Amino acid sequence: MTAETSQTLDRGLRVLKLLADTDHGLTVTELSHKLGVNRTVVYRLLATLEQHALVRRDLGGRARVGLGVLGLGRQVHPLVREAAMPALRSLAEDIGATAHLTLVDGAEALAVAVVEPTWTDYHVAYRAGFRHPLERGAAGKAILSARQQVPPAEEDGEWPGYALTHGELEAGACGAAAPLLGVTGVEGSVGVVMLAEVVPERVGERVMDAAREVAEALR
Repeated sequence: MTAETSQTLDRGLRVLKLLADTDHGLTVTELSHKLGVNRTVVYRLLATLEQHALVRRDLGGRARVGLGVLGLGRQVHPLVREAAMPALRSLAEDIGATAHLTLVDGAEALAVAVVEPTWTDYHVAYRAGFRHPLERGAAGKAILSARQQVPPAEEDGEWPGYALTHGELEAGACGAAAPLLGVTGVEGSVGVVMLAEVVPERVGERVMDAAREVAEALR
């Protein structure tokens, strides 16, 4: 038996998803066409979402996502962190390097969960809350690669499914990261950072396995 649902709530959520997918906002008419409802319904939906600061309208009348979604987003991080911790612990202990889950925050990569290995004599200090541009570091580059329908080719062949970097965020440190795939509403990567000249060969496949584990936990 099909569960009873709220048509109004469904339309409101669809409005938010449509607005989240555009940088320039949408007019009432555009939303009306995309939702397949009349303009009066759209006006009511926008007015309700505006009351909760989830939508704002500019002087030209275009609707955009409001700052209220940031408050909701901050509550998501602890849930994502909790789901990722088992895979991160396993990765850190297996590789003997600091493992991390990194999510997109605007134009930056934000580390939301970090696990350090317990058995190594030394490892890279990498803290939750650390930010860096998406264009730098393995975590950000893995995320950017997942945005492209055709991932960039590596110098020595095709894109292997993970990104490798050396010395981009910290001198003497190298990193490996694989993007989270197939998780609606979450854009990020799982990786490790270590003090080494090169990343050991098996690490790339291992971070891909960890990224798949985290993605499965978040679905």
